Amino acid sequence: MSEQSADVGRGITLTYERHGSGIPLLLIAGLGQQKHEWHDGLITLLADRGYDVVRFDNRDVGTSTHLRFRPPGPADMLRKRWDPQQYDLGDLALDTLGLLDVLGWERAHLAGMSMGGMIGQTVAARYPARVSSLTSIFSTTGAARVGRPALSTWARMFRKPARTREEHTDGAVMMYRHIGSAGYPLDEARIRATAGTTWDRDPRPAAGVGRQLAGIMKSGDRTREVRTITAPTLVLHGDRDRMVNPTGGVVTAAAVPGARLHTLPGMGHDLPEALWPTLADLIDSHIRTAESRSTDAPNV
Repeated sequence: MSEQSADVGRGITLTYERHGSGIPLLLIAGLGQQKHEWHDGLITLLADRGYDVVRFDNRDVGTSTHLRFRPPGPADMLRKRWDPQQYDLGDLALDTLGLLDVLGWERAHLAGMSMGGMIGQTVAARYPARVSSLTSIFSTTGAARVGRPALSTWARMFRKPARTREEHTDGAVMMYRHIGSAGYPLDEARIRATAGTTWDRDPRPAAGVGRQLAGIMKSGDRTREVRTITAPTLVLHGDRDRMVNPTGGVVTAAAVPGARLHTLPGMGHDLPEALWPTLADLIDSHIRTAESRSTDAPNV
């Protein structure tokens, strides 16, 4: 899976990888996550099921374009005071659409986790002709008082940024001990390896993460827009999620007409290796059902 670059317009270049062949499937990463957090093992399972799988770095992470303005602090976010250059989820959706264009995909199946689910929802709502199906994983609609991080999670999110690779990997272990899947063993070695790769590709990533978080908050409550989604939608959420409370999955499924909610016992805000086969099966079954319905639809 060699890295490639895509000029998606408006001065943004995204780094992506492509694996497998068959049905187009675009995987959208979450807040502060780089493409490799869609883990290799899960990618292989999806490719083996007949998918042309693409994973990528959103703007402001990894080796994709980084903006240079200072991210807002906690007080600015509370007051909704944004830099004039601050983007929102609509801008990230346009980045995603630009990547589809570069790939030559007229339509694709989208799967997004956390912020990636929000981006996928926005693409599906605003550009329905480009989305064959949507899988929204531990995400939410931005509605007030639901799908919010626990107070203890907020405290960890706003700790002093890491200054070294070691501090960054230690911080990742600390965070995933808190938000990870309590129903499954913590794979500290994999967390450290993933976090180390993140640092090596993008040292001192805190500013980009701050801008992405501000983009989520600037977008506000998107429930009205989410209700317009017509793509077949699967909502996956764990019952142990401290980053996006499981109520986020409930309101997402309730908002999208015909959406199906599948709750995964023991899963938190990560993708534990033991669940990769289950996740691959759920995504595959959802896509195959959407594909068959599209094929059976009458011509008009």
